[in-house]
Amino acid sequence: MNAGLKQYLLITTNYWGFTLTDGALRMLVVLYFYQLGYSGFALASLFLFYEIFGIVTNLVGGYLGARLGLNRTMQIGMVLQIGALMMLAVPDSYLTLVWVMAAQGISGIAKDLNKMSAKSGVKLLLPEQQQGKLYHYVALLTGSKNALKGVGFFLGGVLLSQFGFQSAVTIMAIALALILVLTQLGLTQELGKTKAKPKFRQLFSNSRSINVLSAARLFLFGARDVWFVIALPVFMASQLNWSQQQIGAFMAVWIIGYGLVQGIGPKLTGKANRPWRDCLLWLAPLTLSPLAIIGALALGWNLTLSLTIGLLIFGALFAVNSSLHSYLILAFSRGEGVSLDVGFYYMANASGRLLGTVLSGALYQIGGLETCLLVSSLMLATAWGISLLLPSQLDA
Repeated sequence: MNAGLKQYLLITTNYWGFTLTDGALRMLVVLYFYQLGYSGFALASLFLFYEIFGIVTNLVGGYLGARLGLNRTMQIGMVLQIGALMMLAVPDSYLTLVWVMAAQGISGIAKDLNKMSAKSGVKLLLPEQQQGKLYHYVALLTGSKNALKGVGFFLGGVLLSQFGFQSAVTIMAIALALILVLTQLGLTQELGKTKAKPKFRQLFSNSRSINVLSAARLFLFGARDVWFVIALPVFMASQLNWSQQQIGAFMAVWIIGYGLVQGIGPKLTGKANRPWRDCLLWLAPLTLSPLAIIGALALGWNLTLSLTIGLLIFGALFAVNSSLHSYLILAFSRGEGVSLDVGFYYMANASGRLLGTVLSGALYQIGGLETCLLVSSLMLATAWGISLLLPSQLDA
């Protein structure tokens, strides 16, 4: 096994281990605090710091990656996640709303440091003559991450039922500590550390392509979360009378399928060397899919069947668009300052998630699921319009 492949596998193992605990922790928190009597909006507030700190971390994380190296920022993320898990391993009397929000905030910082480091590292590990394989490696890493996050949802439910909340988070912390030691011993190649120390003003990209792609990414992820995060689970519980276990299982299966489609993104889109055409081509049907669900509901078609089929179509199209974006950001990025570019891009991604999460609760309360779907389509149309500004060729 060559050294580059060994380093890639170690980074992937680190990322996979982190992703499993990230998905499991989200399900543990939702199910456990629901059992304690938290309302839906109170549950959503537990993740507020998680999303807010993600914006800041992605911006500053790229700067840290360039100054300290990606290996170090990835491991810092692991240490923070272990700390967040141990914060939740305390007796119930200490698990106040503020304490749990703080732990989730630390977990959000950890997640985005780990993700930024792993994805940036993939570009740097590939030799210059093999950059044509970048799309396949990125698609594999991103797709497997989302599939494992879905597995993590199942894992969280199993750990909670078998061991209880405090023991479950302790088990995950120990597992992450073992992965941390393994990757720390095996990662010998320093990645992403720039020769010249970047200035703080370089946090904000001056690349037109990256700025355009980041703006499109913001609206892309806002369009998903505006109906998926709060509106959809509440609708399933109140209108379809699904149990919490049914909702959690469906969400897990959806995310696993979403990850699998991401993994085969390169086979569906081809080489993706024409960003303008490829992004517009795949965004167009995605923009129409929420409207198709609204139409099915308006015509009085079977509610459960219409929503389920609509979700599957939306998820598959969204996965292809997300995979395409994840490749393009690395293709557009500078080799020397890749972590800065990727950090800025995922800051926009986190901003979109936060915007979508806030709007999801507010719009559902105002106009129900149909209003959330309509706004989702409008946000996707905005992403399509922004994508008109992308270069026609990768070397443009």
